[in-house]
Amino acid sequence: MADGESGVDEWTVLRVSGELDLVTSPALRQSVHDVVAAGRHGIVLDLSEVVFCDSSGVGVLIAVRRLMRSCRGRLRLILPARGAADGSHVNRVLGALGVRRLFDVYPDVDAARDEESRPLSA
Repeated sequence: MADGESGVDEWTVLRVSGELDLVTSPALRQSVHDVVAAGRHGIVLDLSEVVFCDSSGVGVLIAVRRLMRSCRGRLRLILPARGAADGSHVNRVLGALGVRRLFDVYPDVDAARDEESRPLSA
């Protein structure tokens, strides 16, 4: 579901694949809590390989955003226009629910880690 890597910079990348739903979203929440507990406050969630996201997945993304804001951390999402299968399912779900604008979204990990890069527009 989620695996992580810490780079030499301030960003920890958590890669999520498959489904982000009632069964799997608690694992993502725990991974983020573990990263924050370890003192890392810059998280990139790579959701480019997520093929399905339900309301519990959206809920955990919003909870992660709230956690990162409360610890003065930063959260960036990877939601490529043509991600998993035919386009980013998560991007479409967030847009349909009207919460896509809450997140800083980037097309790939390199752009998300680059301090000069600007997020994609909602």
